[in-house]
Amino acid sequence: MNSVLSLVGDKWTVMIVMVLIERPRRFNDIKRTIGGISQQMLTRTLKALDRDGMVSRTVNPTVPPQVEYALTELAFSLSHPLRALGAWAGAHLEQIDSNRVSYDATRGVALSHGGQGSQ
Repeated sequence: MNSVLSLVGDKWTVMIVMVLIERPRRFNDIKRTIGGISQQMLTRTLKALDRDGMVSRTVNPTVPPQVEYALTELAFSLSHPLRALGAWAGAHLEQIDSNRVSYDATRGVALSHGGQGSQ
């Protein structure tokens, strides 16, 4: 169970699934849409998703071959809770950002007074 939770709780997995909900995509389209993911990390995550049966990989017989990735039924079932999580994150983003600023400001003040802030 831990390995499955690690996969579905991974930031890149979540982002790839959210991108592929819309439609099947090619590697560079996924990379461009997500932004910030390295080629190596995208390759590694897509292979893990393919291995787990969450992504299908189709090689189209063109020159050069074009590879397209799509969500399987299993991954589509994961997309529902991910959408809910995304909606929750969007609804609470400002509050979380505000909490972080307050925490950092308090922590910065505590550290500037001898480094003995509350833990």
